[in-house]
Amino acid sequence: MPESRINPSQRISRLPPYLFGRINALKHQKRQRGIDIIDLGMGNPSDPTPKVIVDKLCEAARDPRNHRYSASRGVFNLRRDVARHYRERYGVELDPETEVIACIGSKEGISHMLLAMLGPGDTAVVGDPAFPIHVYGVGLAGANVISVPLGNDEAFIQRIRYVVAHLYPRPKVIILNYPHNPTAMTVDPPFFDRVVELANEFNVAVIHDFAYGETCFDGYKAPSFLSAAGAKDVGVEFTTMSKPYNMAGWRIGFCAGNRTMVDALGTIKGYYDYGIFQPVQIASIIALRHCQEEVERQGEIYQQRRDVVLACCRRLGWKAEIPRASMFVWARVTDEHLAGQSTIDFVMRMMEEAEVALAPGRAFGENGEGWVRIALVENEQRLRQAFRQIDRALKKRRSAATGRSDQPSAPEPTEPCFPEPQLSEGCLEKPSSSNSQGGTPPSPPLVHQPIDSGEDGTDLAEE
Repeated sequence: MPESRINPSQRISRLPPYLFGRINALKHQKRQRGIDIIDLGMGNPSDPTPKVIVDKLCEAARDPRNHRYSASRGVFNLRRDVARHYRERYGVELDPETEVIACIGSKEGISHMLLAMLGPGDTAVVGDPAFPIHVYGVGLAGANVISVPLGNDEAFIQRIRYVVAHLYPRPKVIILNYPHNPTAMTVDPPFFDRVVELANEFNVAVIHDFAYGETCFDGYKAPSFLSAAGAKDVGVEFTTMSKPYNMAGWRIGFCAGNRTMVDALGTIKGYYDYGIFQPVQIASIIALRHCQEEVERQGEIYQQRRDVVLACCRRLGWKAEIPRASMFVWARVTDEHLAGQSTIDFVMRMMEEAEVALAPGRAFGENGEGWVRIALVENEQRLRQAFRQIDRALKKRRSAATGRSDQPSAPEPTEPCFPEPQLSEGCLEKPSSSNSQGGTPPSPPLVHQPIDSGEDGTDLAEE
């Protein structure tokens, strides 16, 4: 058969190699062979969606009136409840008609927003490391990315300011993400006041990814970008049902804020899709109205898992700050454990030798090299098991390298190898009160009870 002469567009050729491809392929191969890979690499919630949400989905799906095409912007009542949620939680007033739009998950929304805002010759400023769509979405739009070392302090603002002030043509968009993926870095409200000032000074738009805004720990409340004075004049914010409500596979999220940007996204979506399956939207209304306690309970679960992972990292000698939010721990692997390898090669080795999947920091940008992202998606027992397997694999390799049996430094405990953590003062690096999550990370620099709602599904959807 002759070789295909079909050539994909330059849009495809502009994309760099997908670094997660090798990892996902190996994970798939091993699972096909019946190997139990403990997957801490993907931020894919494993806990169930609250029952009341599932029940409403089933009810609405049985109504044939909900089987038709839906509105590409989302049904009005859902957008109205998103606006209500913003008002009650963040004190932000939104017009559900013009300032809120539903997306097929925030990832789809962000990529299409970048398509609406950028084109050839345009530039976006993104922190490094970054969630991949923040970079690749710019490339898919035909535009260019300027990466700056990530931070959450005035120095980071000044790095962005320098780029925006000195680059010609001037960048059109700044992409931010707090709580941050992959680093779990957080900010406090004054940070966004400075972002709005910067955006106004240079007439640049802001896109804020707020996917982990409701997954917070230790009493911390992540601020919404839109809560900053004047934020709606300069940008938008993306939220999702995936993480707080365990609805990752449902694919529903929202964009809110600047009406010109929201309208531009709506225009793009009007050409690309017919909206989200209406029963999913109806169930999401129930989630927003009745499931805040479940969201808080889920945050407590992630906090307990966070503590387990931090203690396990400490036992391995991996440095990790205590995250105030998100569903990840960002850990610096010791040079001894890397053994001269890149983090991509290291996580491939851990999958082969420890049967544990991690996310390599390099997959999120150059400043992620040396770090791994650990997702808090397994229960505490599985998390400890994963680190026991990593520990054994690392000791086995060290024994082989030295040509002797590597005896443990202390007798093996009768309890699990990585027991319940005791987070004593000074045992882990803690963020200072003046610079949450420690500003730029250390070297390398950055870096239910059932509810009888009585609400008819179609009535919820009707405008």
